Amino acid sequence: MKYPEFLPENGTIGFVAPSFGCSIEPYHTAFLNAQKKFTGLGHRLELGPNCYASEGIGISSTPEACGAELTEYYCSDKNDILISCGGGELMCEILDKVDFDRIRVTKPKWYMGFSDNTNMTFLLATLCDTASIYGPCAAAFGMEPWHESLWDAYHLLRGEKSSIEGYALWEKEGKKDEEHPLEPYNVTEEKKLMVCLPEKQKNNVQYKPLVQPAEELQEEITMQGRLLGGCMDCLVNLLGTEFDKVQEFTEKYQDDGIIWFLESCDLNVMSIRRAVWQMKNAGWFSHVKGFLIGRPLCFGEEMFGIDHYEAVLGLLAEYDVPVIMDLDIGHLSPMMPVICGAKAKVHSKGNTFDMEYILE
Repeated sequence: MKYPEFLPENGTIGFVAPSFGCSIEPYHTAFLNAQKKFTGLGHRLELGPNCYASEGIGISSTPEACGAELTEYYCSDKNDILISCGGGELMCEILDKVDFDRIRVTKPKWYMGFSDNTNMTFLLATLCDTASIYGPCAAAFGMEPWHESLWDAYHLLRGEKSSIEGYALWEKEGKKDEEHPLEPYNVTEEKKLMVCLPEKQKNNVQYKPLVQPAEELQEEITMQGRLLGGCMDCLVNLLGTEFDKVQEFTEKYQDDGIIWFLESCDLNVMSIRRAVWQMKNAGWFSHVKGFLIGRPLCFGEEMFGIDHYEAVLGLLAEYDVPVIMDLDIGHLSPMMPVICGAKAKVHSKGNTFDMEYILE
């Protein structure tokens, strides 16, 4: 696995828009303020041509323009790292316009984004053997003041932090809108992790896998392996395509084992169940050491007696590895920045959670 150099003091941050750009509010004003925040920290900026574009369908511009921007800015020596402007809907359509062969042999560079950016963060790891960061997009850095999670992402990019902890509170309903583009996270909900542990299933007489509040169990959970994952909405679109090299990746790193991190955006609980079924039956979960599941956007939803816990655990419990759920990963902020492709030591007890990245 190749690990990029960290953002140096006074280094240049590049911004690209392979998914949505920052053309509309509240993202336009938030992105402008993010630029002020980064320049205030001493950094130079380089903006790609699509950062404010809006003529695309589900993305900022045409697939050709988005693919060219991403390739050129990743391979450019004029910026030190790249942060995506935002998520979106159809970044998958630019993939055949991205020159992954060129990216594979160029000097590795940190790329950070989440949601639709799974199409880059995941493929950098599985196609290019290069680590990336599944973390906040550019507009998030416009909030006043920065949440702790944004400082974590920044310090991770700077090489000033190698371990990440979860956060005490999360946002169920945000207050950021067109009239309040710089609003910080509205963190009102107490984090309550749920866990499914192999040893607890042995005497389980229920039909469903046993999922329990971590705070009540107070069990110490540890796992070590190589992190891989992202947004399931995007991952299932890659499955079975020419960009699906997951089995080759998991075989290459089978001695390390894989810790999957998964979250979802537009999927309801049944769609989550189908997505997990697809990945499982494609053989993606071979050599798994554990699962880290972020709070889905459909948190609390039930359909036909299935909630978001059963949607996942009904298919994953058979792997006999720890499953930790409702983590700070994904669309219900805040989100921990996760290094996709990196080895990590994971530790959790009660509602505490931390990851130590091993970049070697």
